[in-house]
Amino acid sequence: MDAGADQDTHDWITCYFLPAYAPDLNPVEGIWSLLRRGSQVNTAFTDPDHLISTLRHGLRQIQYRSNLIDGCLAETGLTFTTSRRQSQ
Repeated sequence: MDAGADQDTHDWITCYFLPAYAPDLNPVEGIWSLLRRGSQVNTAFTDPDHLISTLRHGLRQIQYRSNLIDGCLAETGLTFTTSRRQSQ
């Protein structure tokens, strides 16, 4: 197989190869960090349902604070190259 055969180039997409494990490039890691420091701090969960309800509550609190979500993305150093889809 040709060395360049596995690479397809298009002017509308750019492919970046990332390491297999790179939590510092994953904005979801920032969300988990917020949850661990917020709704989950010093909590002994009584059963799986208690854990799930606590996680959902914490995620709802984060969901409506776009500055927190944007901060998690900013911590990665990654940026959007297209505008966010606007709701109509």
